[in-house]
Amino acid sequence: MKKILTALILMVILSLGIAHSVEAQNEDLILRLSRDFGYGGLNNDIQGLFSMKVSGPDDLERVVFYIDTNIIGEVAKSPFYLQFTTDDYPLGQHNLHAIGFSSNGKEYTSNVINCNFVTASEGTKAGLKIAIPMLAIVFGAILISFVVPMLMGRGKNKDFPLGGERNYRFGGGICPKCKRPFALPLFSMNLGLAKLGICPYCGKWSVVRIQPIQKLRAAERAELEWGRTEIPEQTKEEKLKKELENSKFQDS
Repeated sequence: MKKILTALILMVILSLGIAHSVEAQNEDLILRLSRDFGYGGLNNDIQGLFSMKVSGPDDLERVVFYIDTNIIGEVAKSPFYLQFTTDDYPLGQHNLHAIGFSSNGKEYTSNVINCNFVTASEGTKAGLKIAIPMLAIVFGAILISFVVPMLMGRGKNKDFPLGGERNYRFGGGICPKCKRPFALPLFSMNLGLAKLGICPYCGKWSVVRIQPIQKLRAAERAELEWGRTEIPEQTKEEKLKKELENSKFQDS
């Protein structure tokens, strides 16, 4: 009984090993499809110029490329890739695969890629169906990044006390016009390390670099010191009133 059990275990181990080696051999040759020019979109629809590319074992010597059962080309040196144009083949479903041969005579079969060859007009229509909603989302985001900050921030904090501590939840910057630090809104155009924003104090648009919290707090303290030392400029009405008062004293 023990001998039978041992034999069965050995058979299972050997069968697993054989299955693993076959699987590994199949996985040794990997076929990929890349678009060089044209359309490649939903439902595996493709149209235009494409490349079939193969990666495999180090001793891979040559690769034969297939569309369905038809050989479309053979490559005998690395890199193993072959270009083809979908317009050269019948429209509809096709299976793409490759067979590779190593220097010691081993044969490897790649994975199969299923594609649907479509006409140029179908590819253009399908591309527009994808591109138009994406463009609408992009332009909508750009519009929001301009309009929302304008509606939410313009002139909102003109009377905010100098040196007051702000909440920089979505980042903060220092206005290059009035030098006051302010919190950047969530919906603002991101330019990498900077954002396009509107200052809530002076109401001017500018590209504002996102600053660390230490610099923002320092700008708040500097703002308070500036408020203590700088004499505010007189308005036209105040200047006219002062001139009228001075003229009264001169007439007397």
